[in-house]
Amino acid sequence: MDSAIAVRGRGLTKIFDNVVALDHVDVNVARGQIHGLVGPNGAGKTTLLGLMLGLAVADEGSLEILGTPAGRAAAVSDAVSGFVDGPGLYPALTAKQNLATLVSLRPEVGRTADVDEALEQVGLTEVADDKVRGFSLGMRQRLGLAAALLTKPRLLVLDEPSNGLDPAGKRHVHGVLRRVAAEGGTVVLSSHRMDDLEALCSEVTILAAGRVVFSGPLNKLPDDHRELDYRLRASDPSAARALAAETPGISVVDGSDGAPRPDTDIVVIRAQVAALDVFVARIVRADIALRELVPVVSPLEAAFLALTEQEAGR
Repeated sequence: MDSAIAVRGRGLTKIFDNVVALDHVDVNVARGQIHGLVGPNGAGKTTLLGLMLGLAVADEGSLEILGTPAGRAAAVSDAVSGFVDGPGLYPALTAKQNLATLVSLRPEVGRTADVDEALEQVGLTEVADDKVRGFSLGMRQRLGLAAALLTKPRLLVLDEPSNGLDPAGKRHVHGVLRRVAAEGGTVVLSSHRMDDLEALCSEVTILAAGRVVFSGPLNKLPDDHRELDYRLRASDPSAARALAAETPGISVVDGSDGAPRPDTDIVVIRAQVAALDVFVARIVRADIALRELVPVVSPLEAAFLALTEQEAGR
């Protein structure tokens, strides 16, 4: 057993009726990291998370969780916690009562669980005595995270934890997940929010039609040789636009003739990474202040679209 690996799956296959949810999936998740699962609807993300939580077992393949082979469904230790398809909560109970009920159902956890601490971690202390039926979606997600944290898990498995969160709530949840990883825990999460995954994850696994089409660090995503659109703001938009049009490998895509648009100082250019590097060097030498240069579509989203479309076309 490799002590550096929290989750190791080999050849995982899961079939529901005649639908292949997972098709010989291999996955590795290192301890102490936040690992993202990405994929279109029906790609198999929730099924894979369910296997990690012991909600189901694979029809084929092997799965090791924290160095222990995964056996029958629901036979997962207290070191693993999380939720799929949203947290299960009692709407007629308060936030604190929900967590206290969970502790009472698992007396082996009760000795170490701290309901107030869990609520404080996710920023719900002020609504601890409010009934959950009045909670927003984001508040329910945060309460579900508090429930998962009660056992102080070494592996936290979360399905769309940012659903319904406002910016402040998202920042709070991100801080919780980073703290779990910083303290040696492991987080596996699925999300359709590419910005969340890029902000949190050191590695991602991209699924399409039940297969892995990419798995590894974000900086290894296959985008260096593919053109991306970038939004550019500079101190002199007209000069930046002209310079972009003159740089080999760069094209201006927000105007057919490259003329300045009267309604914006934003220039949209299309380039590969190598050509973009040359352009940035040229714009600096031209003494044009570069105020913003960001992908219109994030590298993760661009790779996701390309890889999943490629898989769909097989």
